[in-house]
Amino acid sequence: MTEKSIKKFSELTLDELYDILKLRTDIFVVEQNCPYGELDNKDKESIHIFYKDNGEITAYLRIIPKFLSYDSVSMGRICVKKEFRSRKLGRVIVKDAIDYIEKEMNEYIITIGAQEYLKDFYASFDFKPISGVYDEDGIEHLDMQRKCPG
Repeated sequence: MTEKSIKKFSELTLDELYDILKLRTDIFVVEQNCPYGELDNKDKESIHIFYKDNGEITAYLRIIPKFLSYDSVSMGRICVKKEFRSRKLGRVIVKDAIDYIEKEMNEYIITIGAQEYLKDFYASFDFKPISGVYDEDGIEHLDMQRKCPG
Protein backbone atom coordinates (compact mmCIF):
# COMPACT_ATOMS: atom_id res chain seq x y z
CA MET A 1 0.00 0.00 0.00
CA THR A 2 1.39 3.39 -1.01
CA GLU A 3 0.96 6.37 1.29
CA LYS A 4 1.92 10.00 0.71
CA SER A 5 3.41 12.30 3.37
CA ILE A 6 4.01 16.03 3.27
CA LYS A 7 6.05 17.28 6.23
CA LYS A 8 8.17 20.12 7.50
CA PHE A 9 11.67 19.12 8.62
CA SER A 10 10.67 19.28 12.30
CA GLU A 11 7.82 16.82 11.64
CA LEU A 12 10.01 14.10 10.15
CA THR A 13 10.73 11.13 12.37
CA LEU A 14 14.35 10.09 12.79
CA ASP A 15 13.65 6.97 10.74
CA GLU A 16 12.07 9.02 7.93
CA LEU A 17 15.01 11.44 7.89
CA TYR A 18 17.49 8.57 7.80
CA ASP A 19 15.57 6.80 5.00
CA ILE A 20 15.30 10.02 2.96
CA LEU A 21 19.02 10.74 3.25
CA LYS A 22 19.83 7.12 2.40
CA LEU A 23 17.61 7.18 -0.71
CA ARG A 24 19.09 10.48 -1.90
CA THR A 25 22.64 9.27 -1.31
CA ASP A 26 21.97 5.90 -2.97
CA ILE A 27 20.69 7.65 -6.10
CA PHE A 28 22.61 10.90 -6.42
CA VAL A 29 25.99 9.83 -5.02
CA VAL A 30 26.22 6.06 -5.60
CA GLU A 31 23.99 5.28 -8.63
CA GLN A 32 25.04 8.42 -10.51
CA ASN A 33 28.66 8.06 -9.35
CA CYS A 34 28.75 11.69 -8.28
CA PRO A 35 30.51 12.51 -5.02
CA TYR A 36 29.13 15.81 -3.70
CA GLY A 37 27.96 17.35 -0.45
CA GLU A 38 24.46 15.95 -0.04
CA LEU A 39 23.71 17.95 3.10
CA ASP A 40 23.41 21.57 1.97
CA ASN A 41 21.57 23.23 4.89
CA LYS A 42 18.35 23.60 2.85
CA ASP A 43 16.47 20.63 4.32
CA LYS A 44 15.58 22.39 7.57
CA GLU A 45 13.69 25.11 5.66
CA SER A 46 12.10 22.80 3.07
CA ILE A 47 8.84 20.92 2.77
CA HIS A 48 9.42 17.20 2.24
CA ILE A 49 7.07 15.10 0.12
CA PHE A 50 7.56 11.38 0.00
CA TYR A 51 5.79 8.14 -0.73
CA LYS A 52 6.08 4.97 1.30
CA ASP A 53 5.23 1.47 0.21
CA ASN A 54 4.97 -0.98 3.12
CA GLY A 55 6.99 1.41 5.28
CA GLU A 56 9.76 1.90 2.68
CA ILE A 57 10.33 5.33 1.14
CA THR A 58 10.01 4.87 -2.62
CA ALA A 59 9.86 8.46 -3.94
CA TYR A 60 10.96 11.80 -2.55
CA LEU A 61 11.37 15.49 -3.29
CA ARG A 62 11.75 18.68 -1.35
CA ILE A 63 10.17 22.07 -1.90
CA ILE A 64 12.64 24.83 -1.17
CA PRO A 65 11.34 28.28 -0.18
CA LYS A 66 12.16 31.41 -2.16
CA PHE A 67 15.68 32.84 -1.89
CA LEU A 68 17.39 29.65 -0.67
CA SER A 69 18.25 28.38 -4.15
CA TYR A 70 16.50 30.81 -6.50
CA ASP A 71 14.41 33.98 -6.30
CA SER A 72 11.34 31.74 -6.59
CA VAL A 73 10.20 28.55 -4.88
CA SER A 74 12.07 25.52 -6.17
CA MET A 75 11.91 21.75 -6.10
CA GLY A 76 14.91 19.50 -5.73
CA ARG A 77 16.36 16.11 -4.86
CA ILE A 78 13.55 14.56 -6.91
CA CYS A 79 14.13 10.82 -6.84
CA VAL A 80 12.41 7.45 -7.12
CA LYS A 81 13.89 4.22 -5.84
CA LYS A 82 15.09 2.16 -8.82
CA GLU A 83 12.73 -0.77 -8.40
CA PHE A 84 9.70 1.57 -8.23
CA ARG A 85 10.43 3.72 -11.31
CA SER A 86 8.11 1.72 -13.58
CA ARG A 87 5.17 2.90 -11.44
CA LYS A 88 5.48 6.51 -12.72
CA LEU A 89 5.96 7.83 -9.16
CA GLY A 90 8.18 10.60 -10.52
CA ARG A 91 5.22 12.06 -12.42
CA VAL A 92 2.93 11.68 -9.41
CA ILE A 93 5.26 13.34 -6.91
CA VAL A 94 6.14 16.28 -9.19
CA LYS A 95 2.41 16.90 -9.76
CA ASP A 96 1.83 16.72 -5.99
CA ALA A 97 4.57 19.28 -5.41
CA ILE A 98 3.22 21.68 -8.05
CA ASP A 99 -0.26 21.40 -6.51
CA TYR A 100 1.14 22.05 -3.01
CA ILE A 101 3.15 25.06 -4.17
CA GLU A 102 0.13 26.60 -5.90
CA LYS A 103 -2.58 25.78 -3.34
CA GLU A 104 -0.77 25.83 0.01
CA MET A 105 2.03 28.32 -0.62
CA ASN A 106 0.19 30.54 -3.13
CA GLU A 107 3.32 30.68 -5.28
CA TYR A 108 3.10 30.63 -9.06
CA ILE A 109 6.69 30.52 -10.28
CA ILE A 110 8.77 27.39 -9.71
CA THR A 111 12.44 27.13 -10.70
CA ILE A 112 14.46 23.93 -10.83
CA GLY A 113 18.02 22.93 -11.59
CA ALA A 114 17.25 19.92 -13.78
CA GLN A 115 19.58 17.25 -15.04
CA GLU A 116 19.72 17.90 -18.78
CA TYR A 117 18.63 14.40 -19.78
CA LEU A 118 15.33 14.99 -17.91
CA LYS A 119 14.51 18.20 -19.80
CA ASP A 120 11.60 16.62 -21.70
CA PHE A 121 10.18 15.10 -18.51
CA TYR A 122 10.03 18.53 -16.86
CA ALA A 123 8.80 20.17 -20.09
CA SER A 124 5.76 17.87 -19.84
CA PHE A 125 4.86 19.88 -16.69
CA ASP A 126 5.32 23.19 -18.59
CA PHE A 127 8.83 23.88 -17.30
CA LYS A 128 10.84 25.88 -19.83
CA PRO A 129 14.63 26.26 -20.01
CA ILE A 130 15.89 29.58 -18.65
CA SER A 131 19.62 28.86 -18.87
CA GLY A 132 22.05 27.05 -21.06
CA VAL A 133 23.45 23.68 -20.08
CA TYR A 134 26.07 23.81 -17.33
CA ASP A 135 28.17 21.30 -15.43
CA GLU A 136 27.22 20.65 -11.84
CA ASP A 137 29.29 18.02 -10.08
CA GLY A 138 30.13 16.36 -13.41
CA ILE A 139 26.51 16.12 -14.61
CA GLU A 140 24.95 18.38 -17.24
CA HIS A 141 22.16 20.55 -15.81
CA LEU A 142 20.01 23.46 -16.90
CA ASP A 143 17.72 25.79 -15.01
CA MET A 144 14.06 25.50 -15.89
CA GLN A 145 11.06 27.50 -14.76
CA ARG A 146 7.31 26.99 -14.65
CA LYS A 147 4.99 29.94 -14.45
CA CYS A 148 1.75 28.64 -13.01
CA PRO A 149 -1.49 30.31 -13.96
CA GLY A 150 -2.25 32.51 -10.97
